[in-house]
Amino acid sequence: MTTDAEVTPVHGRREVVQAMWGLMMGMFVSILASTIVSNALPRIVAELKGSQSIFAWIVTAELLAMTATVPLWGKLADLYSRKLLIQASLSLFVVGSLIAGFSQNVEMLIVSRVVQGLGAGGVTALATIVMAAMIPPRELGKYSGMFGAVFGVGTVAGPLIGGLLVDTSWLGWRWCFFIGIPFTLAAIYMLQRTLNLPVVRKEETKIDYLGAFLIVSGVSTLLIWSSLAGQKFEWASGWTAGLVSLGVLLLVAAVRVEATAHDPIVPLSIFRNRTVSLTTVASALVGVAMFGGTVFLSQYFQLSLGKTPTQAGLLGLPLIFGLLISSTVAGQLITKFGRWKAFLVSGAVVMVGGMLLLSTITAKTSVFMVSVHMFVLGVGVGMLMQNLVLAAQNDVPARDLGATTSTLTFFRSLGGAIGVSALGAVLANKVSSLTEEKFGAIPGAEASAHAVPDLSVLPPEVKAVIAEIYATATAEIFLVGVPFAVLALLAVLFIKEKPLKETSGDDRLAAEMAAGH
Repeated sequence: MTTDAEVTPVHGRREVVQAMWGLMMGMFVSILASTIVSNALPRIVAELKGSQSIFAWIVTAELLAMTATVPLWGKLADLYSRKLLIQASLSLFVVGSLIAGFSQNVEMLIVSRVVQGLGAGGVTALATIVMAAMIPPRELGKYSGMFGAVFGVGTVAGPLIGGLLVDTSWLGWRWCFFIGIPFTLAAIYMLQRTLNLPVVRKEETKIDYLGAFLIVSGVSTLLIWSSLAGQKFEWASGWTAGLVSLGVLLLVAAVRVEATAHDPIVPLSIFRNRTVSLTTVASALVGVAMFGGTVFLSQYFQLSLGKTPTQAGLLGLPLIFGLLISSTVAGQLITKFGRWKAFLVSGAVVMVGGMLLLSTITAKTSVFMVSVHMFVLGVGVGMLMQNLVLAAQNDVPARDLGATTSTLTFFRSLGGAIGVSALGAVLANKVSSLTEEKFGAIPGAEASAHAVPDLSVLPPEVKAVIAEIYATATAEIFLVGVPFAVLALLAVLFIKEKPLKETSGDDRLAAEMAAGH
């Protein structure tokens, strides 16, 4: 039987580095698409004459499509050319961006965001799958750190870039969608020139379309519920009961289908692996911390500290720097020493600390102190995010790399989506109760109780109360997020550290096939 050590690597260092640039460029623009519109939304909705109910759906539509289709992209990667698939997903992203940039109404914009989401889901899943195919786990740490940094920078830099584009009169909000197109086209070209992966055809394999339909439908139903609950209907309501029941039934049906399918979209057997199960749980919980933190801090900067959209984007930089530094340094050290669990545990501990620090902010907290707290959170998330994927990829057969990687990516996105919705509901309820409590004593301020206030039209005494209300509510959602971070720490503690393999996914797959596995 052929062992890992007996297989000669097929990808040279130069080839890997060249391909990585294309992958990272594609990853960056796909993540950017999810966040760049946050500061531009008021202008977009106003210009396209959309209602307040449309506001959230411009973001949610893209997130739904991206999250729900990640497992399908992962399965396709196990069956067809990974190079062709990632180029196809990038092409979908270009088409969606063009439609979005030229949208004349909100309906057209929402459709374009779905198309963007389909492409972004493919890029997010396939980039890490391609990495694992080309690079041995022993060397993967430094590259995973780079990808973690790209993910964090794209997540946090989006609002900054969006704010700058909106505030620049000769550009405007349409460039939030156009700006990524040349980079995406460049990524497609670079991958065509530099990415060379063998296509392993499995003639007996068929795509489990029924399982894919049930997974996508079930997840979409739950995400629609989590995005509308607390806004369009009460959390405890008939709509909640109906949507949650339907989502759960669809997912139960999906589990039954996947358990008996010849070649399931998500092989349930991978969850028998303790490392995969624990890293999946931790990835979902990290998603809550990462997405929840960045989404609500931007609002805190604007409403509590009185900053402009562009300034709010700039104030997110400490989180980027923390994530960039920790993910890059941790990745390099993992590659050098071959040990990874200490970085996961340390990252989880630091993430808990960052959430606790941010739960203490008020309207009077200095920008410097908030920046320190954000930097701490970024350091923790940076050590965790991509290294969880590395730990799982190292512990599964090469034939399951695609399914395992896409499953972790899927649950991280799902955790982020549901976390943002749930924490958003906590924030909205806290703002509503504090507003009703405090505004009764201030004449003319009642109108602010049930809508996001326009500070420019409010008197100074009302602004001060609004600032404190949103600061208190933002601090509370970070406190609510602490238990999720603690659970992530517990999950990481129970992961068993195993030596990093010395051969790439493609080499391991060739060895497994030669051995008849």
